[in-house]
Amino acid sequence: MLIAVLFHMGIIAESMSGALAAGRHKMDLFGVFFISFATALGGGSIRDVLFNHYPLLWVQSPHYILIVLVSSLIATRIAYFINRLERLFLTFDAIGLAVFSTIGAKIVIGMGYDLTLAMIGAMITGSFGGILRDLFCNSMPLIFRKELYAFVAMLCGAIYWFSYPFLGEELATLCAIGIGFIVRMIAIRYKISLPTFIFETKEKS
Repeated sequence: MLIAVLFHMGIIAESMSGALAAGRHKMDLFGVFFISFATALGGGSIRDVLFNHYPLLWVQSPHYILIVLVSSLIATRIAYFINRLERLFLTFDAIGLAVFSTIGAKIVIGMGYDLTLAMIGAMITGSFGGILRDLFCNSMPLIFRKELYAFVAMLCGAIYWFSYPFLGEELATLCAIGIGFIVRMIAIRYKISLPTFIFETKEKS
């Protein structure tokens, strides 16, 4: 029950972040919904296609489409309020990242794949929605240049993989979500990120 609640919170937060990104680029309501949908459900959809896992979540449970639609429309009405509460929505986003990533790993592991693919499945599920959002908005994806994000997603997958045989499905899920959330919040608080590669060419005079 708790995991389901956290999952829905994550979808709502991601939908609203997508709506705000669309609003910054002055999109119409269809654009707002499309970007919100890609942000909230795009990562899981890409995972399912790549791992041949059908039906897709939103096809099997269409109410998720309604959640995205309602959340994105609400975001258009309270955009200023959401922007003012940035830290709160960063917290919800961190919850969504940890939950999505862990569930992605569970699905991949349930299909019989190994640790490496479980971590990749977690990373795709947790972070590709944000990548789609930024690409559709013609921006460099935030996960490539901000605090730990894809790393946290893969960490959730690894934690679930190693803890599942000892703790069982439910406790392993909560453990992966909890540790992933804490690491993400610490990264935000102290602006921890992976090393940056900078390459500049010298122009010939």
